[in-house]
Amino acid sequence: MEITVQKFGKTFNSVLFMFTGLIETVGEITRITARGSGLEITVQSPVPVTEIKLGESIAVDGACLTVTGLFDRAFSVDVSPETVQRTTLGAKKTGGRVNLERALRLSDRLGGHIVSGHIDGVGTVASVLHKDDFIQIDFTASQDVLKYIIDKGSVAIDGISLTVNQCSAQGFSVMIIPHTVAHTTLNTRKNGDAVNIENDILGKYVEKLLSHETDDRSGITREFLEKFNFT
Repeated sequence: MEITVQKFGKTFNSVLFMFTGLIETVGEITRITARGSGLEITVQSPVPVTEIKLGESIAVDGACLTVTGLFDRAFSVDVSPETVQRTTLGAKKTGGRVNLERALRLSDRLGGHIVSGHIDGVGTVASVLHKDDFIQIDFTASQDVLKYIIDKGSVAIDGISLTVNQCSAQGFSVMIIPHTVAHTTLNTRKNGDAVNIENDILGKYVEKLLSHETDDRSGITREFLEKFNFT
């Protein structure tokens, strides 16, 4: 998706890839090859390979990656050193299962929330509690991640759009519905597992705006947000 932005009298063109956090399918890692400090990962996918194009973006466990190779019922992606360090992909093994979602098209419904595929940090499963057909999972994470987590807000776990049940100074919990249990990798999560976390991008924009609240051009200040119950 190419977008045009006008700012300070200048025009900027950029490409924006977005996801919804609604997982299309689960794939299996069939090969991992070192590429210097990065990786090449090959994933066998139920998604017809004929529907995937070289160079397109696909979210693998929530990380936005570029398709660099197509094979019979499989595709490969390059994982940069930065992504290896900031996500769980560097610890994946052959045979591991990963959540997959292709980039949002302009004609698609936004059924989850806006997900960029840029992981903010890695969290840890603290507990898994089965409640009938539902699963409650508690996570711990760093303060850099938790500062954006709010009760009933949105968060992406391994690329899955979820609603935060409760949050605390140490972590947060989510409730997984039966459909998500059946169609993602969350049904295999156990205590101590690492997961990719992407915060709701809206919170990061608000933080950025507040950090420049002395700039009168935006008209958005902390007092403005408080007046309209955005804080």
